[in-house]
Amino acid sequence: MSARVVRSGAPGRSPGGWTMAHQQQVARFHRERDRRRLLTMGRTLASAALLVVLVLGVVGLRMQQVRLSYRLDGLRTAKAQMEESRSRLRVERDTLTSLARVEGKARTELGMVPPAGNQVQLAREFLPSGDGLTMAVPLTAAADTSAPSTPGVR
Repeated sequence: MSARVVRSGAPGRSPGGWTMAHQQQVARFHRERDRRRLLTMGRTLASAALLVVLVLGVVGLRMQQVRLSYRLDGLRTAKAQMEESRSRLRVERDTLTSLARVEGKARTELGMVPPAGNQVQLAREFLPSGDGLTMAVPLTAAADTSAPSTPGVR
């Protein structure tokens, strides 16, 4: 339908009695939409949305990678500090447990002296003539049956 009004009779009126504004309004309501153009716009919009989602996904993954990289650097630094501390503590432990230091502390702080020759007795197991496998004393204890029993206890 055309928006042009035919002049036949009263000015501003059409032959059917409608005004030009009314005919334009009717013309707008009867406009047909082009389905191909709508489908093309829908596909374009969906493609753009997919592209935006993909770009945001890549950006998010990159941010996560950077965050993990900083965390990894911090953990490597902490590991290096721990290893350095461990080596210092190992040196300190070895220094504190050295036999010369323990002997010096025993002499100065506790007043200990090396034993005299008659104060040292070697156990039979450590003598060259004794074998440490046979002992005169049994390794297991036996109940003493000669001891009197306590009254009232069975």
